Amino acid sequence: MFHTDCPARDVVDHVTSRWGVWVLISLRSNDLRFYELRESIQGISEKMLAQTLRALVQDGLVWRKVEPTTPPQVTYGLSEFGQEVSEPLTDLFKRITQRLPPRGLR
Repeated sequence: MFHTDCPARDVVDHVTSRWGVWVLISLRSNDLRFYELRESIQGISEKMLAQTLRALVQDGLVWRKVEPTTPPQVTYGLSEFGQEVSEPLTDLFKRITQRLPPRGLR
């Protein structure tokens, strides 16, 4: 049913990758520049953020805008498709957060 050459499978892999979920959730409320996005996602390296963004842009979930300044200012945001895909991820994260006991009580 889910063939390895199915294009949707690649998109699902990118969305559900370790960092893909967090990029989509972070961009849900605001467009962010690269360094702002990196700061909003604890533990991600510049290399992994760049790779994740590249895949999500290629998949059409995230857009990338480069301002011709020195150095260039690069801003990322969610496309309409990215908004649709990130909505259930954000809802899932909120539901999990609401159900978890405070850190000291686990």
